[in-house]
Amino acid sequence: MPGDFRALVLEQNDGNVTAAIKNLPDEALPPGDVTVRVAYSDLNYKDGMILKGLGRLVRTYPHVPGIDFAGVVEESSSSVFKPGDEVVLTGWRVGEIHWGGYAERARVKSEWLVPLPPNMTMRQAMALGTAGLTAMLAVMALENHGLKPDNRGDVLVTGASGGVGSVATAVLARLGFRVAAVTGRAESHEYLKALGATAIVDRAELDTPPKGPLAAERWSGAIDSVGGTTLANILASLCYWSSCAAVGNAGGVALNTTVIPFLLRGINLLGIDSATCPTERRLLAWQRLAKDLPLAALDAMTDVVPLSQLPEKADEILKGQIRGRTVVDLSA
Repeated sequence: MPGDFRALVLEQNDGNVTAAIKNLPDEALPPGDVTVRVAYSDLNYKDGMILKGLGRLVRTYPHVPGIDFAGVVEESSSSVFKPGDEVVLTGWRVGEIHWGGYAERARVKSEWLVPLPPNMTMRQAMALGTAGLTAMLAVMALENHGLKPDNRGDVLVTGASGGVGSVATAVLARLGFRVAAVTGRAESHEYLKALGATAIVDRAELDTPPKGPLAAERWSGAIDSVGGTTLANILASLCYWSSCAAVGNAGGVALNTTVIPFLLRGINLLGIDSATCPTERRLLAWQRLAKDLPLAALDAMTDVVPLSQLPEKADEILKGQIRGRTVVDLSA
């Protein structure tokens, strides 16, 4: 019903960004044809940057961040969604240029929403969120380019203890792949093995480039969320006619490599953008997540926190201290 709603509001004064929980009227919501009562959101690295005013991801204040949310449609002038429908939103720069999920209500364009998959709860959807969608899109891209369980080598997953890496590891293991999970944190080894990783690779192994443009064939495929030197070194070690899905550039956007891996081994470098991928592909990815991921395993990678803890959690995620997924309960 119309009325005030609680939201985490960012304001900027003299270049400093501050966050406070406030009550806002429905009239403050941005334009859109669907209003959603938000049940859960989540915390991604980008959310951490936004909460701390880093990277100029937000240009207009006051602002409600939160790049993902799941909830129930309250009002709709769309022919696609009706009140009572359970929906999920990831991407479309919500939480950046459009108010996002760190509020009890959100108003958005209907084409940004997808139905909550059957047999998946809203809490589980946010345990996946953008990270889960990105991971599944990466797996689907590798499959489309011929990846299948075989004996050529493990599938390498970098940043494995993070959101994308955790979900990718669990999905690939569920599909029958041998997964080599990359982490620099010894305390994450048992966590990754519980997700299905068959081997743990120290992050330092990927920091040193091979002596030439190619190294020994080692990986039957890869999902890389680091970029930079790590990505270049992965390309040199992929098996003949295999692929690497690149989903992030935390290690930098520069790619110091040669055409040799592409010419002599037929390597494919696949870019994954989950923010504006076509609706048909997005729907399929969510359906695959509900089907191919043991949803009970999400409990092992999920920490549920109230809205009030987000500023503290933002510090932790930017320092690399968060393992797995952080779900925000908007009712707490």
